[in-house]
Amino acid sequence: MRKFLVGLLIVTGMTAFADAKSKTETATFAGGCFWCMTPPFEKLPGVLKVIAGYTDGTGPDPTYDDYGDKGYTEGVQILYDPSKVTYAQLVDVFWKQINPTDPDGQFVDRGPHYRAAIFYHDARQEKIAEKSREDLNKSGRYDKPVVVPVKKYVNFYPAEDYHQDYYKKNPAHYEMYHMGSGRDQYLDGIWGKGNH
Repeated sequence: MRKFLVGLLIVTGMTAFADAKSKTETATFAGGCFWCMTPPFEKLPGVLKVIAGYTDGTGPDPTYDDYGDKGYTEGVQILYDPSKVTYAQLVDVFWKQINPTDPDGQFVDRGPHYRAAIFYHDARQEKIAEKSREDLNKSGRYDKPVVVPVKKYVNFYPAEDYHQDYYKKNPAHYEMYHMGSGRDQYLDGIWGKGNH
């Protein structure tokens, strides 16, 4: 009887752990400057953490000085509670932060290390992202095709601490950069003021 109860506790404990673990999922996006991609996701109920970093490159331990040389792009990794916010909602927010018709960077930030992409973590995310991209292409919202790739997640390295929540740590510099980037002006024209 004791062995049975111990076994039951172990199994129950493992199940509880698995359930607790399954309440957090991960999404990874690249949309140009990671400073600008952090705030929209942090505002969403159900988003637990947004990390600025370097994704989709080769070579270990990229830094702000060498991530472009190693083929990485700036990105954000989002930890979220899927019972409060869905992956589809995150993808929708992603589209409303970028110019998905630009293959060569985002707004004032040019070059492959500012390329936009969705990095799926499993087949479900891939399907949602592909369908969302297809719907956006068919919507007629843009006069050019949506060229953002949906790619399998490979890697992500958090950026240096001073890049995390940059808009909170350096609000004056962030606001000056953000306003000068052309991002809001473009997005206002596509989605309407306050809708992105």
